Amino acid sequence: MADVAERRKRAGGRAGGATRRGTAAIHQMPWRIPVNTDRPTEPLTEEGVQAIHDGAMRILEEIGIEFLNEESLEIFREAGCTVDGTNVRMGRDWVMEMVARAPASFTITPRNPDRAITIGGNHMVFVNVSSPPNYWDLETGKVPGTRAHCANLLRLTQYFNCIHVAGGYPVEPVDIHASVRHLDVLFDKLTLTDKVAHAYSLGKERVEDVMEMVRIAGGLTDAEFEATPRMYTNINSTSPLKHDIPMIDGCLRCIRRGQAVIVTPFTLAGAMAPVTMAGAVALSIAEALSAIALFQYVRPGCPCAIGTFTSNVDMKSGAPAFGTPEYMRATQMTGQLARFYGLPLRSSGVCAANVPDGQAMWETSNSLWAAVQSGTNMVYHAAGWLEGGLIASPEKFIMDCEVLQMIQRYFEPAVTATTPGDIALDAIREVGCNGHFFGTQHTQDRYTTAFYQPFISDWRNYEAWHLGGAVWTAERAHRAYKQILADFEAPPMDVAIREELTAFVSRRKAEGGAPTDF
Repeated sequence: MADVAERRKRAGGRAGGATRRGTAAIHQMPWRIPVNTDRPTEPLTEEGVQAIHDGAMRILEEIGIEFLNEESLEIFREAGCTVDGTNVRMGRDWVMEMVARAPASFTITPRNPDRAITIGGNHMVFVNVSSPPNYWDLETGKVPGTRAHCANLLRLTQYFNCIHVAGGYPVEPVDIHASVRHLDVLFDKLTLTDKVAHAYSLGKERVEDVMEMVRIAGGLTDAEFEATPRMYTNINSTSPLKHDIPMIDGCLRCIRRGQAVIVTPFTLAGAMAPVTMAGAVALSIAEALSAIALFQYVRPGCPCAIGTFTSNVDMKSGAPAFGTPEYMRATQMTGQLARFYGLPLRSSGVCAANVPDGQAMWETSNSLWAAVQSGTNMVYHAAGWLEGGLIASPEKFIMDCEVLQMIQRYFEPAVTATTPGDIALDAIREVGCNGHFFGTQHTQDRYTTAFYQPFISDWRNYEAWHLGGAVWTAERAHRAYKQILADFEAPPMDVAIREELTAFVSRRKAEGGAPTDF
């Protein structure tokens, strides 16, 4: 297959929002990788950073992390760490030496090189919702996810220029058997989108299959695939203080073939982590660095990012809470630690709300702005997440994209430009104290691009809104969703590449896919 791929050229994609009729269903900004121009919010003093770092190092040195993956235990023994059964303790000097090998930034290039993303520095990319088992829209209510739901959310992922990564399964298609689910979803993902793709580290077959499908979709030889990151995997530790078998295995397989990994502990303060945010962050840092150190020992310089998913629980019910003040501060604190270690950062745009209502948007906005303030480089679940990750919703997806576009506009240098034309003394002199600026030439020259133009927000007064049908936000988002689906056109793919992908999926299904019984 690699020889065939070498003779072919990848067919390019088109910008999100292109339609069969040549008109966009909504107005949206062009594709770009946002650059966060703000100084990060740093709630910790230098002494606070050192205190959390020391706490994380003492966890690694004195308490240890459980690694259930047998290969990783052998690697730790070889590296001189203390291995007692499945418990691994490692010295801080070794950990810091390994972490220092990780690049501060890296680029992932999908089948359409125009969709390449940089993870690190001031770059900030947004990822669709990933992994909810349930789907909700205004017509269906809450129902189990299907392949059709998943494909429609992938269409939204491709359509919106403010979404840069096709991460995970936007909703889990439970109508497909788990042994072959990854094959069908990755086929849909690679044909309906041309953006960076993700592989779940849930058994060697799934990771190996996805890497091969990404290679085929890119028209790449094995050498070309392995020469630079083309995809990534994201894993969660099993908090507190544990890494499981398949996730570590998947990361080892990815880094050995030059692909990127993100290690994101899932630490909920008061449940899987200490109730204090400093303790929860220290625990999260220890869990993440233990795995990153392992990967850097195996393949020095492999692309790794540290993730944060530190929030709190409702102490009345035990339910996860997101977009809280504690979540925001934990994200900012982890951002400080990520810069201390020189690692790119991943966080999330999350909420606990059950439907796309006010609670959903204020919690998600808190989460997204915490990502901005923390210097996050990759924002997971940035569009479509509900019920603490148990629901994916197209209406919420579209409402979130409005917020993402606002954040991207907020970053634009034009908003804070201070040239003489921006200071506008001539226009101010012309209007004086008795006129208005609507009719000035200064305004006429700039009014079309002066301000952000929404596609879902309704800025009319109540009477005009009511006369226009009194359509609430979620309803407007639902209508936009339907229009996007009606107008959607998948990015082009070379016929031979599509046929090879189809043949690969058929062959792997005939072989049984991935085992599900252990």
